[in-house]
Amino acid sequence: MSILHIVNGDSTLHGFKQTGLEGDAVVWHEILSEGPLEEDISSGSFWKTRSEWITKTFHETPENYQAKMLATLSALSEPYNEINLWFEFDLHCQVNLMGAMTYMQQKTDLSAPAIYLICPADYPGKENFMGMGELTGEELEYLYDNIRTRLSEADFIIAAEAWNTYVTHDAEKLKAYLSETDFWGNLHLLKPALEAHLERLQVNENGLNYIEQKLLDIYNYGIKTKPEIYQRFWSTEKIYGLGDSEIDIYLEKLRNKKLIS
Repeated sequence: MSILHIVNGDSTLHGFKQTGLEGDAVVWHEILSEGPLEEDISSGSFWKTRSEWITKTFHETPENYQAKMLATLSALSEPYNEINLWFEFDLHCQVNLMGAMTYMQQKTDLSAPAIYLICPADYPGKENFMGMGELTGEELEYLYDNIRTRLSEADFIIAAEAWNTYVTHDAEKLKAYLSETDFWGNLHLLKPALEAHLERLQVNENGLNYIEQKLLDIYNYGIKTKPEIYQRFWSTEKIYGLGDSEIDIYLEKLRNKKLIS
């Protein structure tokens, strides 16, 4: 049987290679929680826009970005019997999961492979679980054996509906969607992630969203260096799943508004 594993990052891939699990593994090299989006994730224009934004924002070369994502998207076109999606609880991962599932729904014959989700919110014995990238191969196998869930057609419908709402970047539409949606299927960590996203869509009296205000508060508290800012932010806001490069986007916005130096 041919098996594909799509993992959420290079750190998880490193741990995955230490497991005894069968199958090919590729990384979902995207940050769909940031930057421009559109509903049709399978279109050429979608990936062209993403490539332009990624290369401009993170100083990545178009060739490198396209090679990474092409490998992942091409794998989804292969006739695998089983696909395992390894994504986490935070907004970064949940949006990537929505995108991957929506892409599969648009481009893949979902009646062919059995598709499973491995999505941990925590890990036994790890008080401050930050993600699968910190787990060993043995620990990843534990997740595979104990929380792996087969996704249904309903789950793909939920993911597509959530995706179509998310890409509008409209706070009122997202708020209505969250209040009207009672059933989340096996995507049980999607709602809290989208609730966190709603907070960052809303702007306060200072013209700042939740993340910008949080970072400004940290800075005004006297924490000035980037590594210290990152650590303080992560200590309370891991729901966003922001890496240092993504936090830098928000710090730059504050700098442009002359709120920090």
